[in-house]
Amino acid sequence: MLALNEKTALFRKLHAPGEILVLPNAWDAASARLVEETGAKAIATSSAAVSWAHGYADGETIPPETLLHAVREIARVIRVPLSVDAEAGLDATPEMVADFVMKLVEAGASGINLEDGNSSPDLLVAKIAAIKAAVKRKGADIYINARADVYLRKLAAPEGPREAMIARGKTYAAAGADGFFAPGVADITDIKAISSAVDLPLNILVWPGLAPIAELNAAGVRRVSAGSGMARAALGALKAATEEMLGAGRYDAMFKSAEGLQNMNALFAPKD
Repeated sequence: MLALNEKTALFRKLHAPGEILVLPNAWDAASARLVEETGAKAIATSSAAVSWAHGYADGETIPPETLLHAVREIARVIRVPLSVDAEAGLDATPEMVADFVMKLVEAGASGINLEDGNSSPDLLVAKIAAIKAAVKRKGADIYINARADVYLRKLAAPEGPREAMIARGKTYAAAGADGFFAPGVADITDIKAISSAVDLPLNILVWPGLAPIAELNAAGVRRVSAGSGMARAALGALKAATEEMLGAGRYDAMFKSAEGLQNMNALFAPKD
């Protein structure tokens, strides 16, 4: 547990003021190892991409043991900290969610994303409290990135989405969350307002129209995630190459997509 706690401490430092942690999300051991080799300081999973890779739709349909197995496989091949998208916790009650999160910690996770979805923010508050109590009992640590789905799910908010997002961020900060994830927010004015109002490292999801990373850093963002974007890009390349091979009977798209790819076997050579 000590070695993992050291990774978690490093993961926290990657969210320090003035820093911005860039996470091109992975979905299996191969994608995680390649992202690490390319220079990522940490690895984060995408719930959608991991679910698709195992034949499930996104939205807590993946069996918990399947996700745990995927986490173990990724943790086995990387040296940098690992953050896992745990959706809403893949279980029914805050105590059961905390038990599952402890299994993620044992599997190698230094951080989790935990979303509120369509539920009351009070439920996520209770989950955060239960997780914090569980890790304390075990002498462990986990970085909880609390995700508010106001923009992503277009939730009704009489005060407006920006103010609703800020209110949830403050609620989760008071509950003990370590970071605040605001997916779907792309307007730089909204981003600046949220980062100024919520006293937590702000995580933004890559979104059409999103400003470049340097501008996000200047706006106070401390973490940028690709979400399922990298998996979609890889699957899009697969689809294009397959269509060309089946249709035109050519292989240009396949070879083009593979240009510059690392020697994958070398990435899995025994470590020192």
